[in-house]
Amino acid sequence: MSRIAAPIDTGAPALAFTHRFVPASATGLPPLLLLHGTGGDENDLLPLGRMLAPGAALLSPRGRVSEAGMPRFFRRLAEGVFDEQDVVRRAHELADFVAEARAAYGLPAPVAVGFSNGANIAAAVLMLRPEILAGAVLLRSMVPLASPPETVLPGTPVLMLSGAMDPIVPRENAARLADQLAARGARVEHRVLPAGHGLTPADMSAARQWLDLHGPAAA
Repeated sequence: MSRIAAPIDTGAPALAFTHRFVPASATGLPPLLLLHGTGGDENDLLPLGRMLAPGAALLSPRGRVSEAGMPRFFRRLAEGVFDEQDVVRRAHELADFVAEARAAYGLPAPVAVGFSNGANIAAAVLMLRPEILAGAVLLRSMVPLASPPETVLPGTPVLMLSGAMDPIVPRENAARLADQLAARGARVEHRVLPAGHGLTPADMSAARQWLDLHGPAAA
């Protein structure tokens, strides 16, 4: 008679998003919420997280929307054209997941580090659920909501890194997002790097320096 193997208990709680969690190995660092771009998954940004904040706890969910088999965090209608109703829905889902993960893993509010689609959902969470994130590093982000609610981000630190030659994110669009966040009280630093949509060593250097000097742990 065949036997069914018992499931392996990984110790990870059953939360709404498939995710990876790396416990902190150092003290005094805010956890990082790692949000991948289109086609990525929960493993994609773990090396980046380790590079930016060695020893910090890392929480890395997989987007729950599939576009031609590629995970994303919300639907889009075309390149650069977002389904804003879905943005709102998915931002609240992600915010709820972060709250659940904080309770499950005993975490303080995280700093989001998002790339492209992941940066866009992080920006939406900032403006829809400002209590969820302690700050954000937005890599190649653009406006996720044309008319976001008038929430308050009292001094929340945000770094935006845009590419001067980015074929996907117009410079005006990124600047508008920076203005939206600043108008709601965030401490926004927006830098335009000599890069395209992909990340470069300059992004890594700028993000790590910013986390060291301006992240919540340094405030």
